[in-house]
Amino acid sequence: MMGWIASVLIVGSYALNITGRLSASSVIYVSANIIGGIFFVVNTYYHKAYPSMFVNVIWVIIAIYMLSKKRVNKKTE
Repeated sequence: MMGWIASVLIVGSYALNITGRLSASSVIYVSANIIGGIFFVVNTYYHKAYPSMFVNVIWVIIAIYMLSKKRVNKKTE
C-alpha cells in the first residue's frame, strides 16, 4: 500500500507541476516528494529492491535540502 501512496504523491505532484498548477519550489510539492520518497524507501527495502531504495534515499535527501533551503531564504527576506 505504501508503494501506491508514494506513486500517487510523486506522480500527482509532478503532474500538477508540469501543468502549471503547482510550483516546483512550493512546500506542498517538496513535501509530497519527501513523503512519497520515504514511502518508496520503506516499500523498496521491504521488497529488497536496494537499487530503487538507494535512488529514493537520494530523492528524499534532495527534497529535504530544497525545503530547508527555502526556509532559510524565507528567514533572510
